[in-house]
Amino acid sequence: MERKRTILPDWSTLMPVRAEPGPRGAALYAALRRMIEDGRVPPGAKLPPSRVLAAQAGMARNAVVAAFERLAAEGYVVARVGAGSFVAPDVPRLAPRAPRPLPAPVLLPALPGRLGSAMADPRSFDVLRRLLARDLARPSAAHLHYGDPRGAPALREAIAGYLRSTRAVRVHPDQVMVTSGAQQAIDIVVRAVLAPGDAAWIEDPAYPMAAALLRGAGQRIVPVRVDAEGLDVAAGRRAAPRARAAYATPSHQFPLGVAMTMRRRLELLAWAREAGAWVIEDDYDSEFRYAGPPLAALQGIDDAGRVVYVGTFSKSLFPGLRVGYAVLPEAILGKAIALRERTDRQPSTIADGALAAFIAEGHLAAHVRRARKRARAARDALVAGLAQGPLVAQAPNQGLHLVASLPGWLDEARAIEVAAQAGLFARPLSAMHVARRGRTGLVIGFSGFPPEAFAKAAREASARLARLAPRLARR
Repeated sequence: MERKRTILPDWSTLMPVRAEPGPRGAALYAALRRMIEDGRVPPGAKLPPSRVLAAQAGMARNAVVAAFERLAAEGYVVARVGAGSFVAPDVPRLAPRAPRPLPAPVLLPALPGRLGSAMADPRSFDVLRRLLARDLARPSAAHLHYGDPRGAPALREAIAGYLRSTRAVRVHPDQVMVTSGAQQAIDIVVRAVLAPGDAAWIEDPAYPMAAALLRGAGQRIVPVRVDAEGLDVAAGRRAAPRARAAYATPSHQFPLGVAMTMRRRLELLAWAREAGAWVIEDDYDSEFRYAGPPLAALQGIDDAGRVVYVGTFSKSLFPGLRVGYAVLPEAILGKAIALRERTDRQPSTIADGALAAFIAEGHLAAHVRRARKRARAARDALVAGLAQGPLVAQAPNQGLHLVASLPGWLDEARAIEVAAQAGLFARPLSAMHVARRGRTGLVIGFSGFPPEAFAKAAREASARLARLAPRLARR
């Protein structure tokens, strides 16, 4: 105990001396004893001098001395002449009651095939490091004050320019709201345009977190089937013609990967105009297109201001950046800003300047070109490896995942288990259906790992699945 530090934070102000009924000395004793027993004041910690504590508590010094003496008599405190009073090394420990156990968050294994993974790019990290250092060497006053709930003007300007040139989005910087990823953007939009109980279309199958978000907000989810042309608008009209919103991924439907045809896009916009509904366009991985001309965003052909465009840098850069954005129509801009201000106040300002410069100076465009090339190589390696076994997978023209079909003798759960044993992660397609079990298959990502890792894992998974064929087919 002699070697322990005795200069600790001033925890004495936490003692609820004034709130206790009865004599003040007894209240001080009880407060000190509770703090020692539950570990807030650790063994060996020095108690404040009696004169100081008496002044802080607004009580007579002799009452503090009496409380210290009682604690010492009971073995909670050790007094050392000339040094002060210290918490004894051995005291009863009354740990606070643990809360009711809750389910632990599901953390996906870091295997090739995992969705939402990004490939490390040393060149981009080096540029970002230099831009961050440059920005923090001359720190902006924006770091020291609360700012615009939409985010820094320079970053919003950079995002608006990027979207105009790459996605044909019609946007003014004042319409851009920077968020903590696309999920927060969708959440803010849903709360801005929908009330609990409102009907909302959602693609079926769908991005699971979007379905969870709508359910959590109390919306009445209306599953709308997806076919080769994308969201079936006619089916949506039959199911809920007066729905208040539709969530869609028109450029690259998640998880099936189809692109919505122009005919369906015009049908969806016509329905939104007639119903006074909102379309939430989640454009989550549009940068990754490997064949054919780029697909313009749905928002760019909306002449009625009914589309809310949502995007993210989690796929193009990396998820840890936690930067997404929404392009908000003027009609809901004020409400969305008020919602953001009440719940999250504003985005972090630390990376604003560096990210704005990264975009405006052309580093993002160069990064995307490199990332697209790596993703294409990983896609090809994955498809080639899967082709050696019973799974059937086509190389998609866009995105960072594919859907592998199963032979009739192989069930989804068994295929996922065997693939994981081989080092290849896959998610069940059936679990992404909203209204029914629907089609089975494996949803496999091809980002975040080098092509060699995908080739090895896919070959091993194919070999193991192929060995199952004779035995399972006979059942």
